[in-house]
Amino acid sequence: MNFHHLPLFLLIIVAFSGISQETKSGPIVENYGAVWEIENPDFKTETTQEFKVVFDVKDGPESDTEINRNLNTVARFLNMHAQSGVPTSQLKAALIVHGTAARNLLTDEAFRDRYKVDNPNRELVADLLEAGVEVIICGQSSKTRNLPKEDLIPGIKVALSAMTANIQLQNQGYRPINL
Repeated sequence: MNFHHLPLFLLIIVAFSGISQETKSGPIVENYGAVWEIENPDFKTETTQEFKVVFDVKDGPESDTEINRNLNTVARFLNMHAQSGVPTSQLKAALIVHGTAARNLLTDEAFRDRYKVDNPNRELVADLLEAGVEVIICGQSSKTRNLPKEDLIPGIKVALSAMTANIQLQNQGYRPINL
């Protein structure tokens, strides 16, 4: 090590000593949705309000073996707010899936029949359902892409359309986040 740079190295260590250097999953979705801890943010999280959000996901990954980062964002939303002190009872999330992301809702068997590998998103989607996320597939995408309900991960609801589900959830006070 070049000792001429030691003061700079020590300054960097001191500067970053109060910042978490690792992301952390949980407590709601244990294996997905890792987030950074933000210590003492200037814009404080209001932990007494209800967070009702509907995520609209239309894009899936190009690879058949890749997790859809947009689906993982739902886990991140739940985990980051729970880690920041928002009670689980105040977190209401719905996920509407359509377009190329619709195939990410297939069972392993149905995914394997089509793409020759297990669905890399199956466990994540199952964990979201278990966490109380309402997962809704666009009925129009389901028909267009030949994804019948019996090929979907159990617990997924089929709507008339993504547009219909978005309007209904927004009328119930859910705030839209388009991914």
